[in-house]
Order: sequence, then C-alpha cells, then structure tokens
Amino acid sequence: MNKIQLLYVENVISRKKAGVRQTLRFFMRVEDVSYDKRIDVVWAGEDGVWQTLPASWHSKPEHDKEYWQARMEFRLAPDKSLPGNIRFGLRYQVSGAEYWDNNQGLNYSSQADSGVKLTCALPVLNIDFANQLDDGQKIVPVTAAVDKFTDADKVTVYWTTDNWRYVHKTPCHFKRDHWDKEALSNARNPNQYGTAIWKGWLRIGQAFRLQYSISVERDGQVFWDNNFGKNYSVSREPLKILILNLHCYQEDNQDYKFSQIARAIDELNIDVVCLQEVAELWNDGAGDWESNSARIINDRLARPYHIHTDWSHLGFDKYREGVAILSKYPLTRQDARYVSGSHDVYDIHSRKVVMAQIRVPHIGSVNVFSAHLSWWENGFSEQFKRLCEWADAKQSAHVKATLLCGDFNIAAGSAGYHLVVDAHQYEDQYLAANSRGLFEKIFRVNDPHWQDYLSDDYRIDYIFLNKASGLRVTSARVLFTEQDYGRVSDHCGYFMVFEPK
Repeated sequence: MNKIQLLYVENVISRKKAGVRQTLRFFMRVEDVSYDKRIDVVWAGEDGVWQTLPASWHSKPEHDKEYWQARMEFRLAPDKSLPGNIRFGLRYQVSGAEYWDNNQGLNYSSQADSGVKLTCALPVLNIDFANQLDDGQKIVPVTAAVDKFTDADKVTVYWTTDNWRYVHKTPCHFKRDHWDKEALSNARNPNQYGTAIWKGWLRIGQAFRLQYSISVERDGQVFWDNNFGKNYSVSREPLKILILNLHCYQEDNQDYKFSQIARAIDELNIDVVCLQEVAELWNDGAGDWESNSARIINDRLARPYHIHTDWSHLGFDKYREGVAILSKYPLTRQDARYVSGSHDVYDIHSRKVVMAQIRVPHIGSVNVFSAHLSWWENGFSEQFKRLCEWADAKQSAHVKATLLCGDFNIAAGSAGYHLVVDAHQYEDQYLAANSRGLFEKIFRVNDPHWQDYLSDDYRIDYIFLNKASGLRVTSARVLFTEQDYGRVSDHCGYFMVFEPK
C-alpha cells in the first residue's frame, strides 16, 4: 500500500430538532513509519477556501499499519452557510518527509448530503466501527458499506468471542430509509456513488473480546472484508501494568520527577503500578507517611488509586525503604512478608515483598507481587524460591493470573535469570512481547560488566507471568527515557498490556 490511503469519506446533513448540521468524516489507513507523525485532511468547501483538519489515531490493526480518522461538524446559521460539496486530499508528515493521497493530484470530492463514498476499490467495507468495547456494552452494531452491489443477496457478519473456537453468524439488514432514520438526512440508500448501507447487531454479552469479518453474497459469489486479512478485533479495556524502581529519593529535582510519574500513569491510563525503592524518612524507625514516595505519587494522580505498601530495611542511612502497589481497582486481598532469611531492618539484604489480589473488570482476579530482591551472590535464589512458594500458596481456581513484578537484580542471560526461566513456571513478559531485534535498538551495552550476559539486553526489572495463567501480554515498552517523560530514576520503567488468552 501507499504510505497513506483514504478508505472512505462521509458527508451527511442532519435536519434534527437541534438544527441543520453538516458532518464530514474521513477514515484512512497509514503505514506506521514513526511514532512522531502528523496527518491532516486538506479540504475546501463550496466557498473555495482551503483549510486544514488534523486527523487523530483510531486503532492499530497490525504492527506496521494504523487507522486514523478526522471529523468535523458545521451548524447552519443566518450568517454562516454549510460547506456543501467538498474537495480534499490527505497529507502525511513524518520523519522530515511528506506523503499525499490526493487522488493522483486530482483531489477527492464528496457531494453534500451524499452519505458514504468508498475510495478503496473494495466490494464491502466495515465503517463507523469503535476501537474498543465500552464498559457494560453487550451489543455491538456493525455497519457494512457495500459498493455497487445494489442487488446483494445477503450480508453476514461472522464473529467469535473465543478466538474462533465457536463461530456465530449474524445477518445484516438493508433499509432504504437508513439515512433518514439515522440523521433525518436526504441521502439515498444506495446513494449516487452506488454505496449501499447494511446494518447488523452482534449480541456479545459480557465477552472481553470480539473478532469478526463481513461477507457479501451476490450471484453465487462471496466477497469479504476481513480487515485486510487480520479480521476486525475490539475488546474491553486490557490490564495495563507499570513497574518502576524509584531510586529511594536519590534523584535531583525529585519532586518534579514524582509529578512526571503521576502524569504518565494518568495519561497512559495505567491500572496497576508496582514500585520499588519506595522511601519515607526513617524517623527513628517509626517512619513518616507524609514523605512516603508512593503516597506522594498517588496523591498527584487525577484520581488517587488504592495503595498497599510496606518496608524492609534502612536505606541510604535515612529512609525506610520498601515496595508498593497502586491499583485503580479495589484490592480484594493484600499481604506482605519477608522472602529473605534476614528480617534485620539494618541489613540491606532483608527483602520484603507486597502482594495484592485485584479483581479486574472482564478479566477476573489477578495476584500481583511487587518485589525487590537481592543480587545473585546475596541470596537471590533463596528469596525467589520463597516468593514462588508464597505465590503458589495464593493460587486458586478463581485466580486468573499471577504476576511477579519489580526489580529482581538479575541480568537477562545471567545465572539468576536462567534459574527463573529454565524452571518453565514463569515467563519474561517483555521478551514475550517483543522481537529479539528490538533490544539492539533500545539497549547499547558498552559496560564490560555485562559482556557475559545477553549482549543486547541488560534489564534487571521484569514482569514474570505464571505460564498457567489465563492472560497473555500484547505489548511492552520502556518508559521514562529521554524521549518518553524523561528520566525519573536510575532505572527505566516498563509498561506492559495484558489481555485474556
């Protein structure tokens, strides 16, 4: 495909009681060249004045493709007419380059109140679809635009909520007054472009994920829209987890960095945050809750989360140092215990882990552990063994997944790392989500200390998922780098997304 491709344009004039309004909508498929991109619709109405409308991200159907959309609405007023017929092109600016889809220099056109015009030479196209399921949504509408097949015999949605183990078939229906019912519009169905709108409704109940494709039957032939071979997929909100070692109040500009962490949690809508090197003033061992770094971050969230934190030992000669879990959802159970042989608060190898059981909507109960274990030579193997025994004891039939999160002080490829992964009970989720080649782009290893480990990966922070769990990781990325919210610690953060298998 080209770098950018228009799929359809919608041009509808509504005559409802709120007043006469014209809505323009553009939907496009783009090549994901870089995260830093700008996409615009450059358009003009009947007044001949060219204007720029920014597009916004819609969804990502595959790893190197994205859907983008743009929408605007105009209200008829005594001193302001509607755009009417429009001409337009799409402009894609990325990495210093500029790409266009403007109908090979002729520009696209759309007549006022014409409904939908397909521009992608497909016999049927799914339009007006959402990029996620709303909370509580049990019925999903499907709108199929059928191109130049005014006498289509049948339009059917094939769909599944269990990854195609069972397939449902739901018919779509054609109504000539579709646009009148939708918007009190004068658009015809099919319209002057030969596009006919068919509608169907999928009853999915409480399912987490829906996958579907659309077929059109005509004169013994079958035509498909299966999202360019990927099928359409829409789901509830996944489980989003962040892990981060806070560096125990040792950062310059510390207060600003706490605010940056809170900003990232809010903007990325993270559900669960596992923090290590959480610190509060020692105060002769009594602590000082007002200075607790996890509490400060939590208080700066737009809406504070549920918090569970505990401490292990004296850190940097002036702090109670520990770990914490912040959760958007209530904690149905919580616990904390030492996994080290030493419980001496003056011993930095005294290591306590906190655990929370969290009931995640549409997923179920998840056990999350926030851990900061010692180095291999200082007791890692014994501590990890106790952690696994504790996690096993907390496992039950109603627990969907167990996640061991945090700073494990073992480099990928080291003896400690092999102890974890070679037992075949827990799997490194960052590695599971990303191709091996990605590490070379992120990590530049020049330190000879790591030369005997994996040459392109010296992480010591992980999310380990129990392989028997009912979750799978769908994405993983590094946070708090110079390019992404800035450095906030001597560790990077890791942000991972999970869905039911």
